[in-house]
Amino acid sequence: MPVDVVDKDFEHLKLLVTFHYIVAAITAVFSSFPLIHVFIGLIFMLNPHGFGTDSRQFFPARMFGMLFFVIGSLFVLFGWTLAALTIYAGRSIKRREKYTLCVVVACLNCMHMPIGTILGVCTLLVLFRDSVRQLFAESKVSNVL
Repeated sequence: MPVDVVDKDFEHLKLLVTFHYIVAAITAVFSSFPLIHVFIGLIFMLNPHGFGTDSRQFFPARMFGMLFFVIGSLFVLFGWTLAALTIYAGRSIKRREKYTLCVVVACLNCMHMPIGTILGVCTLLVLFRDSVRQLFAESKVSNVL
């Protein structure tokens, strides 16, 4: 393999690691916004008559709160999981291990529009190069020895 190709691959992998960490931080911050819905849901579940609703009036405050709580929690859980996987994929790219995991996380990042899509597509373009696959394979062999 020519030296300039290897240097270019190392540079692209180093950039991908940095961008994985940045995108993971952005994902974690933005996926924390639904925590507002979680807290609103908790308030409705724990104190359903605290908003001046008459007890004779039919308003299922606990069910409404449960809906807010569950949906908000799922959004937060999904976002934090994606952020953690993105960090782990960046770490794996840095160590040149777990090639399949890196590809799967890149595909998952493609769902996170627009910044995750850019990162996912760029990661897939770099990881599908034969020279980069060879770097991952060499690293796997050297880790075994």
